[in-house]
Amino acid sequence: MRADEDNLYREQLPNVGSLIRDGGRKLCRPSTVTNKFPILKWLPRYRLEYIMQDFIAGFTVGLTTIPQAIAYGVVAGLEPQYGLYSAFMGCFTYIVFGSCKDVTIATTAIMALMVNQYATISPDYAVLVCFLAGCIVLLLGLLNMGVLVRFISIPVITGFTMAAATTIGSAQINNIVGLTSPSNDLLPAWKNFFTHLTSIRLWDALLGVSSLVFLLLMTRVKDIKWGNRIFWKYLGLSRNALAVIFGTFLAYILSRDGNQPFRVTGNITAGVPPFRLPPFSTTVDGEYVSFGEMISTVGASLGSIPLISILEIVAISKAFSKGKIVDASQEMVALGMCNIMGSFVLSMPVTGSFTRTAVNNASGVKTPLGGAVTGALVLMALAFLTQTFYFIPKCTLAAIIIAAMISLVELHKIKDMWKSKKKDLFPFVVTVITCMFWSLEYGILCGIAANMVYILYSSARPHVDIKLEKIYGHEVSVVDVKQKLDYASAEYLKEKVVRFLNNQNGETQLVVIKGEEINSIDYTVAMNIVSMKGDLEALNCAMICWNWNIASAGVVCRLNNDLRPIFKFDLSLEEVVAGHFDSPSNTASTVTIEA
Repeated sequence: MRADEDNLYREQLPNVGSLIRDGGRKLCRPSTVTNKFPILKWLPRYRLEYIMQDFIAGFTVGLTTIPQAIAYGVVAGLEPQYGLYSAFMGCFTYIVFGSCKDVTIATTAIMALMVNQYATISPDYAVLVCFLAGCIVLLLGLLNMGVLVRFISIPVITGFTMAAATTIGSAQINNIVGLTSPSNDLLPAWKNFFTHLTSIRLWDALLGVSSLVFLLLMTRVKDIKWGNRIFWKYLGLSRNALAVIFGTFLAYILSRDGNQPFRVTGNITAGVPPFRLPPFSTTVDGEYVSFGEMISTVGASLGSIPLISILEIVAISKAFSKGKIVDASQEMVALGMCNIMGSFVLSMPVTGSFTRTAVNNASGVKTPLGGAVTGALVLMALAFLTQTFYFIPKCTLAAIIIAAMISLVELHKIKDMWKSKKKDLFPFVVTVITCMFWSLEYGILCGIAANMVYILYSSARPHVDIKLEKIYGHEVSVVDVKQKLDYASAEYLKEKVVRFLNNQNGETQLVVIKGEEINSIDYTVAMNIVSMKGDLEALNCAMICWNWNIASAGVVCRLNNDLRPIFKFDLSLEEVVAGHFDSPSNTASTVTIEA
């Protein structure tokens, strides 16, 4: 009997040999290779009729990407061409490693804002972070750590996105009216705007505000019922390109003898960037800066940028998966490779772009091959159109950024949270406030921490229902634990049971702890069960653990062999009580008392 109990309560450890063998077999399967290189899945099934649809989608996305890339290069504090450098390599790399046909990889406003603080020191910092962030994301993807994304809730993501969009849009409020601002932060940008109202440039303000109104109205063009619906759809999708073309043409024809009514982008370095290793050291103001010093300057961004980029691409992939399961780890592999390869062509950190992905989806893209057209279009722009980009008004680029940010401020989600669960507004508000008035990096960490408070509080204070029942003439306290126990809740359970018994003035002779819903416990819980038994004995009360999971019971029994008899299985509550008091069978009567 003792040997049977030893086997029953023995801890079931994983078979390391079997795990290694299974892992080796899995690595050798063809499906493992195709999962890591999704192009091997869809390319053999590629149809000829897909070519035109992929071309149209890629071309349309390219028209959106070029002006946005130039604008986000400026947001990052870099020369405009760096935005274009960041807009093509990710398109080509994602074709091989990406698993979602709609996703478009490029720099985003949030990524640009997060690198601004050190990219202004030297572009080499942005390129190095692109490489290091790619390595971190790739490693996490190869280790199948996509599950980590689940620990960041939608209220936190929503709060971060809205705060970032508000900050980025506010930073452009000066550019849209022709002012220069010393800072891209929220409050300094608005302070500069209101203290320099008399310096507003009339022509910039007229073109900037007109462009913004035009862009917002064009988002509604697709809803026009009369005429050719396809024409209206693509007209709306081309709104950014149309705004840039009109603004550039206007700036060009109004320029006279070097006099320009608008603040324009200026010279953009022509040509494709050289393919070379990312900079592991740099020179700033004639002084050599080592790799270690660069890392020290970047600081917390090495953690926050990979995190934000992962969040963006996984959220976008899920939004456009259309019923398919998104492999978050594979998307991390793809994103990591996009950043690593991008760093060889002077790219700043990139991730999935919601705006361009939405355009890609609306354009009817069939496969990731549409990204090749987008990437090729950006390369052509770098090679042949940089002189034209000189005349792009900064107010037009500001209007494009503000219009894109307005679409990210989803106020309806606040209403949904209020209707669904008001407590979720707490992590949302914490994220918004800290991101807007502190920093994006620490803001999202504060939001995650605030969200974890709920999980920890729930874990530390499980729902425990204690009823006083009279069975066969004996007072029995039945403790019903409604969720699993862990180290955080161990002390709470003991305190609640002991406090309840003290209130009964010694009338209770037996405590029965029901364990149907206790599917796992840890060492701390086991220690508290042992300690609680001693506390109950001091109160002249016995303890029985009824219908516990075998694995949970085993943790206690391996810790203290003497506690094996307190675990009872496959018996009714009446039989357990009868066996304890050795009483004849009687009908049980129950009296419920509030714990």
